[in-house]
Parts: sequence; C-alpha cells; structure tokens
Amino acid sequence: MAPKKLRRARLSQELCERLSRYQITTCQDFLCLSLLDLMKVTGQSYRNVQKLLCKVSLACAPKMQTAYEMKVRRAVNPSSAFLSTSLHGLDKVLHGGVPCGSLTEITSPPGCGKTQFCIMMSVLATLPVSMGGLDGAVIYIDTESAFSAERLVEIAGNRFPAYFDSDEKLFSMTRSIYLYRELTCGSVLKRIKSLEEEIISKKVKLIIIDSVASVVRKEFDTKLQGNLTERSNFLARGASLLKYLAEEFSIPSWVGASDSPGCCPAYSHRDGVDIHRSSTKASSISLQS
Repeated sequence: MAPKKLRRARLSQELCERLSRYQITTCQDFLCLSLLDLMKVTGQSYRNVQKLLCKVSLACAPKMQTAYEMKVRRAVNPSSAFLSTSLHGLDKVLHGGVPCGSLTEITSPPGCGKTQFCIMMSVLATLPVSMGGLDGAVIYIDTESAFSAERLVEIAGNRFPAYFDSDEKLFSMTRSIYLYRELTCGSVLKRIKSLEEEIISKKVKLIIIDSVASVVRKEFDTKLQGNLTERSNFLARGASLLKYLAEEFSIPSWVGASDSPGCCPAYSHRDGVDIHRSSTKASSISLQS
C-alpha cells in the first residue's frame, strides 16, 4: 500500500503541502528517504521525524484480518465480494462474478466484443445492490477511442428495460461513468496514479482500462534492444497500482488486453483472474494465484 497518498496518512495539511514541493506525495516517496533527508524536507527534529516515520508506516501497512472476518463480511454484504457479470454461466465459473479487491484481465482477438463487454460491466456497476450491481460510479480509461455513449445507453435500455424505463434514470447512469481518453503509456500511468482521490470523492466502484495492450503495442517494439525491459516496467508499475487501488477500496479493477491471456504478463501473473474470449463459442478462464 506504498502508493497511498500522504494526505490520507493523517499528516497535517501544512506538512503535506511542504512535502509536495519536493515531489513527495505518497507513503512510498516518504519512506524511501533517509532520516537526514526527511529532517531537511520537513524542517523537523530527529525525534519528530522518527514519529512521522512510524505514523506513515502504520498508515500504509495492510490491516490484519482473519479468514472468519472475511467470511462474515461477505455473507452480510455479498456485493462486497463480487460484481455479477449478469451472465449465469460465467458467474458460475467465476464463483460469483468479477472479484472485488482484485485485478481482472479480459483478453480476446480483435472483433470479439471485448469493448462491448467493458461497456456492459460499466452499466452493471451503476445498478443498485438489489439488482446485483455496486451502486457506484465507474472510471473508464479508453486508450483506443472505442467507447460509445450511444452504445452504453443502448445496452442499458436493452438489458434492463424495466429499470431504465425513463430518461432520468439513463441520464443518472451516464453521469456516473467518468470517461478518460489516454492514448500514451505515460498518460495512462499518470491517470492511474491520480485515481485515489477520485475514487473517494466520486464513490467509484469499478475501474476499467480498455485496453492496456493498445498503448503498449504503439510505443514498444519488443524487437528493439531495451524496449522489452521498458515495456515490462510499465506493465508492472500499472498492475501494481491497479492492484493496490482494488485492494485498498475493495473494488474490481478490470483491464482489457488483446490476442491471448498473458499478452500483458505483468498483469496476468499477479493475483487475479484472466478471462479470454475467442471468435468461437469457447472461452477460457484462468484463476491466477
């Protein structure tokens, strides 16, 4: 949980503003500095800096919980465990749906409906809990300019005509989906880094990136020396941040890719789920551990 913002570590606003002038904005930035450097940037004594280190360390350390507590929480509030895909067969294979607090990768060759699936998941996340949704907002990062607002409304109206029976409900749903078009690896990573405060302020319950493979293919030719390392570093950093956000806020992170499961290995090798759609009727599901 090192990417956690210092403002959420209960440091004073004055201190956070002072640290931000040195580009120290996360717990990781703070904890990677030596005691001498921290004394310099904070303007505080050795003893006070040690107290700050303990405070920041406690703020970003994972909270202990027992298996029983997890079981009880999920039994009381099933929506905290999974987001249903509304497809009975797929939900059954996934043991309930797309897991909250985890990173899920959906992969397919071009033209198999991956973007349509992402749009459908956006609609589902905005639905009330009583209908299997998460009753929250969605952050949708579009790297291919493939998102269609018209298609979003069409899917919502056709899949749930009884619920979306008025323009007011459709408008409410569309206002809950925040679309960002990021066309480079740098802009995608920058956007992911900025999501923590948005998740809190906008009550976001689902993050979608469609698709990470698009920007990777455009910027990294793996045949060129050094590109493979840079590509792997970008994917690992992005996957780590998305996994942190999913775990910290108990929401699903949903990443679209192309070709086959594992085409973005930094994502598929982390704890999570791979869903692969093909042009045939068959699909494969890989549970990563």
